[in-house]
Amino acid sequence: MMEIRVHGRGGQGSVTASELMAVAAINEGKYAQAIPSFGPERRGAPVVAFTRVSDDKIWERTAIYNPDVVVILDPSLIRVVNVAGGLKEGGTIIANTKLTPEELQKQVGAKAKYAVVDATTIALKELGAPIFNTPMLGAFAKATGLVKLESLIHAAKEKFPGGAGERNARAIERAYKETRVMGG
Repeated sequence: MMEIRVHGRGGQGSVTASELMAVAAINEGKYAQAIPSFGPERRGAPVVAFTRVSDDKIWERTAIYNPDVVVILDPSLIRVVNVAGGLKEGGTIIANTKLTPEELQKQVGAKAKYAVVDATTIALKELGAPIFNTPMLGAFAKATGLVKLESLIHAAKEKFPGGAGERNARAIERAYKETRVMGG
């Protein structure tokens, strides 16, 4: 089983990213669950969401404390939250940042595989808004190979029909192409 923790801020789409990862995995015949974490969050406050993907049934229904993968939607969270906390040995950190993977590794400090993409620029260009979740799905697909790019695009088009789906599909695909990966 692969466990993913998504860090973002309220309004950036952390919960939706988690859900779309799960839908893509289910559409590929895997078992998956998305677990939102709601509390007194408000727009802009740090939030977290969780996804599990497995070839077998998933019985666990708890928060994820030792993820295999950490996805960081907002680069400012690196200084605010211990994003690498509990990351399993050999884990992967995927971040929305203009930093290189090497620079990110120096900032975070964890021994991990690192993947970076400037999802902010992609979101503003392709979506016209600072909503980084779907571009980060493209980075997730490239860095992990856990689900196929096409499955994520299909899930996004189902969630956001019409023009919104097409814009999100472009953002996912562009981020996939622009993601830089180091280590692993």
